[in-house]
Amino acid sequence: MSLRLVVVNTDEILAALTLDEKVSLTHGEDLWSTYAVERMGIPKIVVTDGPNGARGPVDPERSSGAATCVPCGSSLGATWDPPLIEQVATMIGREAREKGCRVLLAPTVNTHRSPLAGRNFECYSEDPLLSGRIAAAFVRGAQAQGVATTVKHFAANEAEYERYTTSSVVDPRALREIYLVPFEIAVREGGTLGIMTAYNRLNGTWCSEHHDLLQVILRDEWGFDGFVISDWFAAGSSVGSAYAGLDLEMPGPGRFFGPALADAVRAGLVEEGVVDAKVRNLLRVWERVGALDAADTGIEQSDLLHESVGAGSALARRAATDSMVLLKNDGVLPFPVSSIRHLAVIGPNADRVHIMGGGSASLEPHHRTTPLTALRAALGDSMAVTYEPGCVVDRYVTPLAATMHIDFFAGTDLRGEVVHQRDNESGRVTLFGNPPGTGATGFSFRATATVRADASGPHVLSLIQVGRARVLVDGSVVIDATGDVALPRGSAFYGAGSQEQRVEIDLSQDRDHHVMVEYVSAPGGPLQGIIVGLRARPPSDLIERAVAAARTADAVIVVVGTSDEWESEGFDRLSLHLPGEQDELVRRVSAANPNCAVVVNAGAPVAMPWIAQVPAVLACGLGGQEMATALVDVLVGNSEPAGRLPTTYPARLEDNPTHTNFPGEHGELRYGEGVYVGYRWYEARGIAPLFPFGHGLSYTTFVVDRPIVSSTTFVEGSTLQIDVPVRNGGTRRGAEVVQCYVEPCEPRCHRPRKELKAFAKVWLEPGTATTATLVLDDRSFAYWFPGDGLPVDTRQKLRMPLAQIAQPDTQPRWRVDSGRYRLHIGRSSEAIDHVVEIEVRGSPQS
Repeated sequence: MSLRLVVVNTDEILAALTLDEKVSLTHGEDLWSTYAVERMGIPKIVVTDGPNGARGPVDPERSSGAATCVPCGSSLGATWDPPLIEQVATMIGREAREKGCRVLLAPTVNTHRSPLAGRNFECYSEDPLLSGRIAAAFVRGAQAQGVATTVKHFAANEAEYERYTTSSVVDPRALREIYLVPFEIAVREGGTLGIMTAYNRLNGTWCSEHHDLLQVILRDEWGFDGFVISDWFAAGSSVGSAYAGLDLEMPGPGRFFGPALADAVRAGLVEEGVVDAKVRNLLRVWERVGALDAADTGIEQSDLLHESVGAGSALARRAATDSMVLLKNDGVLPFPVSSIRHLAVIGPNADRVHIMGGGSASLEPHHRTTPLTALRAALGDSMAVTYEPGCVVDRYVTPLAATMHIDFFAGTDLRGEVVHQRDNESGRVTLFGNPPGTGATGFSFRATATVRADASGPHVLSLIQVGRARVLVDGSVVIDATGDVALPRGSAFYGAGSQEQRVEIDLSQDRDHHVMVEYVSAPGGPLQGIIVGLRARPPSDLIERAVAAARTADAVIVVVGTSDEWESEGFDRLSLHLPGEQDELVRRVSAANPNCAVVVNAGAPVAMPWIAQVPAVLACGLGGQEMATALVDVLVGNSEPAGRLPTTYPARLEDNPTHTNFPGEHGELRYGEGVYVGYRWYEARGIAPLFPFGHGLSYTTFVVDRPIVSSTTFVEGSTLQIDVPVRNGGTRRGAEVVQCYVEPCEPRCHRPRKELKAFAKVWLEPGTATTATLVLDDRSFAYWFPGDGLPVDTRQKLRMPLAQIAQPDTQPRWRVDSGRYRLHIGRSSEAIDHVVEIEVRGSPQS
């Protein structure tokens, strides 16, 4: 389907609505839906996360159902392929419709400013053009299915540090040239119908109350005609948010909109016309996606189920392979399967499912397959496949792998009638709001499980809690956190959970052990829960076992990386290094067997101090539910590793541009590097990265011939076309990404040496050629001119008799300066094949 033209007369609807009905539309009814006004035919609108799949509304009492889990944001960015992303988003949009949702809380387009930012995996790139083009494609695909996207988080939301309160301090040029550009492209080129405000403040003003951001820039300048939604609990006031341009406060019930907004109108603090504008914005979007059509019956679930499990999985698998980046290859990959009789698979991430980051982007995929399982399924008949984990990298103890039966009580004393029951599939119990029957005040529960150890001996048991709890094993209290002193906060439960408490206990494999948790809810919070962990004490010789396995194998695959305990919404990483002893594991295993390929399973850059001694490195990212099978495809050569880095990999943490400005302090996060983000910084400072932006190798060989430029002169207001001949000189089908960077030769202000301004991905069969067409326009040569801030009267006072002082230019705008520019055509920010010089004729003011 496609977006509809507006045919509902919103003014007539507005005229018929009472004030209370109007304000009811401006806030949520609950966590995932808005209010309906049935007498006017306005339905409840259901929203869903998210960026890597349509999870559906999270119901505390049941699963939202499985969804196709596609690669995470940074992996989608690594495809450099907007048409592919549009197909992926089309599938996500259809699944959102199947779950009864009309609003998708995606895409996430914040910038990879620091390699340590906790949600980098959810975002696309360090470059605003790449992020924006990927986002616009996502928007087009999802919205064509009758689902409004909400591009997030607007704006300057590049860290999890004090994310609910911090102020991002960004200068005007950096804000315009870097951080707002992805949103602008999503609005202008994608046509997004929704924008989500960020938690943080921007230069001191809350984003949900930022008039210049939401009205002057978004609506007046960019022409946005959709609705603005708050991040969950991010609205900050009735009057401020109303006049700034926030339309919908989520979740419900509203704190500042809804009845509070009606009270502000009746008190004369907010004009009713301001409320009318919000309702009009919302109704227009609901009509455009078809939600107000009484005849709309949605999408048949049987049809969608077939697509999700069949064609959807195939598309997710293609997206996964196309996102994998071959960082280094000294003749090892693809593995010649016919000559390998014994394959050693090593590493903690080889036998775990790490396919998405943690937080609101996570969902239940249709299946979970480990790389080890996929390798054995594909190769087990042709060779022996042995496995050793090598080390333990869990940040927390693994949640108890047993069903927990939970009895809920209405009070906080674990007494009286059981008012509700549920069975939980593991030791992780997460509750959004109070369970049924427990009332609006506090509640308690008693959870029980039966476990039997795989082997007798010492085990580690752990507890994380939001609220207060104690754990009993076989009737004895082993952890008690029910006292009056609150435990320090940790990073679990979006930062609301306690630090993990651990205790060592002895378990026997010969009998069942009974685990009981008694829990009392925390006052006032929407999120409650516990994580009870249990694992055997790991052996002390894991690395030695891995080295021994590597020595006896014909080939070795080492799968290292992070987990959603290290990459998640709610906290930033503290180090570039792989957690645990993974670096030492890679060093020793690759020394034991040089026929070794390292697979990095992470959503953001990691340090690779072992890079010189490892012959092959493949970054598989967080590739979604089909990542494991896609990884096998790439390792054995059935598919091309078609990804390119969307973010620079620094050689060391100290080299990155935010090193002295991240994560922040004293309630502020200073963007001290200005416009020198990512590769712009490394080139300006002459710092060699570990791997440059745009880098990625292939299993074939490409030749980029000299580009043909439509003119050697560019006049402001026109376009410039660059035709780049590309040939596949190898023996395999493959993909190449042709990238164009623009350099001002004599800049009139500080500007990056060169910036990405166009790109095109091409696929070629061996021995064939094609032409990649790149188009440049005004913005390809422009920079943001914030205005000359020196007042005229000050200039007059400072004027000396012989001084030549320019007339003030106070109008902020995009400015194209006349002069010589170089066009760098290549395959990464450093791998430049050709340089073409042109003349630019800018505006008279320049």
